[in-house]
Amino acid sequence: MWGCDKMDVSQYLEIFIDETKEHLQNLNEQLLILEREPDNQDVINEIFRAAHSLKGMAGTMGYKRMQKLTHDMENVFSEIRSGKMTVQAKLVDVLFRGLDALENYLDVIQESGDEGTEDNEDIIKDLNDILAEASGETPVKAEEKPAENGAVKSAEVRQNTKTESVFANMKVADFEQHAIEKAKEEGQNIYGIRVVISEGCILKAARAFLVFKALEEIGDVIKSMPDVQDIEDEKFDFDFGVLIITKESTESVKNAILNVSEIENAIIETFNLDLTVEQNIEKSEAEAANQTAAPAATATAAAPAPASAAPAPAAKQKPAAKQGGKPVVNRSVRVDIEKLDVLMNLVSELIIAKNGLVSLNAGGMNSDERGNGNFNEQIEYLERVTTNLHESVMKVRMMPIESVVNKFPRMIRDLTKKLGKKMELYMTGEDTELDRTVIDEIGDPLMHLLRNSADHGLEGNEERVKAGKPEVGSIFLDAYQDGNNVVIEVRDDGRGIDLEKVKNKALEKGTITEEQAETMSENDILGLLFRPSFSTAEKITDVSGRGVGLDVVKSKIEGLGGEIECKTVLGEGSTFTIRLPLTLAIITALMVELGEEKYAIPLGSIQSIEDVPCSDIKYVQTREVINLRSNVIPLIRLDSILDVEPREEQPESLTVVIVAKGEKLAGLVVDNLIGQQEIVIKSIGKYINNNKIISGATILGDGEVALIIDANTLV
Repeated sequence: MWGCDKMDVSQYLEIFIDETKEHLQNLNEQLLILEREPDNQDVINEIFRAAHSLKGMAGTMGYKRMQKLTHDMENVFSEIRSGKMTVQAKLVDVLFRGLDALENYLDVIQESGDEGTEDNEDIIKDLNDILAEASGETPVKAEEKPAENGAVKSAEVRQNTKTESVFANMKVADFEQHAIEKAKEEGQNIYGIRVVISEGCILKAARAFLVFKALEEIGDVIKSMPDVQDIEDEKFDFDFGVLIITKESTESVKNAILNVSEIENAIIETFNLDLTVEQNIEKSEAEAANQTAAPAATATAAAPAPASAAPAPAAKQKPAAKQGGKPVVNRSVRVDIEKLDVLMNLVSELIIAKNGLVSLNAGGMNSDERGNGNFNEQIEYLERVTTNLHESVMKVRMMPIESVVNKFPRMIRDLTKKLGKKMELYMTGEDTELDRTVIDEIGDPLMHLLRNSADHGLEGNEERVKAGKPEVGSIFLDAYQDGNNVVIEVRDDGRGIDLEKVKNKALEKGTITEEQAETMSENDILGLLFRPSFSTAEKITDVSGRGVGLDVVKSKIEGLGGEIECKTVLGEGSTFTIRLPLTLAIITALMVELGEEKYAIPLGSIQSIEDVPCSDIKYVQTREVINLRSNVIPLIRLDSILDVEPREEQPESLTVVIVAKGEKLAGLVVDNLIGQQEIVIKSIGKYINNNKIISGATILGDGEVALIIDANTLV
C-alpha cells in the first residue's frame, strides 16, 4: 500500500472544480434562506455538511488556504448547530465574504491549478472574533488565535490520556534493527511519531495513507504500529505510530504530517541510538507529556494548515497540474446514464444499418437493382437512426439554464445593500434547457441586464412610495422555450426608459442628426442604447453606467446566433427579451438556390414561403415592399447582396421566403427551393468579411459547400 509512487491528484482536478462549484452554489442558496429563516435547523445542517465536504476536498487536493478558511466557517456552523450561538446579520455578511473568497480561490485554481497566495486573514479574524464573542471570550488577534478551538481541546484531552511512548511494546525485527544501525552510521535521525487523526474523520485509512506518502518523501518509514495491514483495514483508533529514518528536523517532519487534512497532531520522539529500547521509552514518555502540556505547541499542531507550515515537503504534495501553469478549462458535461444508454443503442442500430448496406453492395448490384425495395428500406432505416441519434446527442449537450441563473439571487441581495434599494428577484423557467456552449456564454450578459435593472431601472425606496408603487422593487427573470429558440426575459417594475432623454443624449453626442431624430420610431430610439459607449447615466457607479454594457451584451448574444430587443413604458418598467437558438451545432434549414449557388436559411427564422407576382411589388421610400395579409414587408434581393449573377429572364412571379426577427419581418427573394434538410454548422472563421450576413457553412451530401444565411442580420 505504501510502496507506490507519489500521489498525483491532478487527475481529479476537473472533478474537484465541478463539485466545488456545486458546493459553493449550494452554500450561497442555503445562506440566503438562513438570512430569512435564522432558526431553520435543516438549512444549518445542510450548510455544515457542504462546508465539511468542501474542507475535506480542498485538503485532499492540497489547497491549504482554501481548507483553512472553510474549516473556520465550519467551526461557526458547528457552534450554531449545537445552539451555542445564533445567526446574526453581521455573521451572515462575514460568511458571504468567506464564500466570495472561496470562489476567488476556485477562479485562481481554474486558471493556474494553484490556489494563489491570498490568506484572507481579515475574514478568518472576523469569524474567530464572532466565535469568541459567542463564547464570552475576549477576541484574540488572528495570528495568536488557535485555528481550531474545539479540535485543540479534544486533541489535548486525548493526548493527556495517552502519553505512553510510541516505542512501548515495540518489537524490532532483524532487518529493522539493521536499518537502525545503518542510520546510526550515516548520522541520520530516527523518530518515533504518534499521529493523531481528528475524531470526525470518516476515512481514517485514507488519511493514514496520505501521512505515509508525505513521510516517504522526506525519509524511510521502517515500521508502523499497528502494522500496515491493520491500518489499511482501519483496525486502529484515532492514532497510530510510525518509525522513520530521515535527515530532516523534527519541525520539518511535523509540518509534513500536519499538511495532511484532518490530522490533529503529531507527537514526535527522537530515538537515541546509544540507549536501549526501554531507556528510549522512559525518556520519550517524559517528552510526550511535555509536548502535550505546552499550549502553544498544541495550538500549532492542531491547525490543519498553519501559516508557518510551508516547508519543502508540503510543496512536493501539490498536484502535477500546478507546475505547468496551464489554465484548467472545465469542459465536462454531466450526463444522465439513461441518455447514454439511448446513445449506445442508436450507435448499435447505426452499425446494423451500415452492415445492411455493405451486404447489399457486396451482392454486386447494378444501378437498376439499387432502386429495389431492399436498398430503399435500408436508406430509410439509416435516415431514421441518424435523426434519432442527432436528437439524442442534442439532449446530451443540453443543460438547464438553472446552472447560470442560480447565482443571481445572491447578487441581487448584495446589490440591495450596496445601492440602498429594497428589491426582490423572481425567477421562472430555471429548468429550460440550452446547449452547453450557449450556457457557458450567456451568464455575463444576463448579469449585466440584471445589474442594469437594479441600478437604472428601479427607483429609490422613497421615489417608489411617492409614485404609489410598493416600496420593494421587483425584478423578473423568465426563461421558456419557443419553437427552436429559448427566450429569456429580464424585466422590472421601475421607472422605465425616458425616450426623449435617450434621443437628446444621442443628439448631444453626435450619434444622430436632427433630421434622423424627427423620423425615429420608438424601437429606433431604444436601439441607440445598444450603441458602443452610449449611456444616459448621470452618475457613474461600479454597478453599471460606464457606457460599456449593452453594446457588449448585444455583441455577445448575436455571437451566439441570438438577438435582443427592448420594450419600455415610462413609469411602469422595462423588458429586455433575448432569443437564443437551442443549439449551435446542428440545425434544420431550408436549402435554396441563387443562380447556380446553394444557400441554407435556418428554419427557425422562417415564417412562411410565398409566391409573389411581380405586379404586387410596391415602393416605399425607394425600397421594394409587398403587402402580405395587411403587413407591409420589405423585400431583400439576396442575389444583389451576395453578388450572385442574376437570372437572364425576369419571371412573372418571385419565390419569397418570409423571415422574422422578433416582430420584424422581411422577404428574401430566392430563385429556387431545394427542400428542408438537417445541416451541420461549420465555422468559417475570419475568412469571409460580410458584416455577419453569413453565419457559417455546411457540407452537402455531394461534397458541395453551401453558405448559411443569418436572417437576423439581414432583417
